[in-house]
Amino acid sequence: MSYIKNFIIIDDDVINNTLCRKIIEKTYEGATITDFTDPQEGFDYIVKKYSNSNSDERSILLLDISMPVLNAWDFLDLFDKLDAHVKNKVKIHILSSSVNKQDMMRAQSNRNVEYYLIKPLTKESIRLIVHVLNKRLGLA
Repeated sequence: MSYIKNFIIIDDDVINNTLCRKIIEKTYEGATITDFTDPQEGFDYIVKKYSNSNSDERSILLLDISMPVLNAWDFLDLFDKLDAHVKNKVKIHILSSSVNKQDMMRAQSNRNVEYYLIKPLTKESIRLIVHVLNKRLGLA
């Protein structure tokens, strides 16, 4: 089965990034995983990687909400201003410890957010989001 093999994790919590990396590696052998504790660096990476890319390569982004300097909502505002070509290559999933209904509703109402996941990431949740995206993209 073909699947999205690229993952980007943006969370200021190093332990969460390590946990996500381990879960993805155990679930998808050969996955490419890039993580950032600085959301601006993560944003800049996405812009650089996908702005001039003609490939069909896509990534799943796991984005935390509460981060200093640039939180998820600020990140999403910046992301929304990117070219559609870039936005189509990166599928954003909020991965947060927040169970606040307002956060969930805000994420669900954002056209660039696919799903809202509660931490910690599990094999089941990563399989689900990859399966749904692959099906939608005709890769499954």
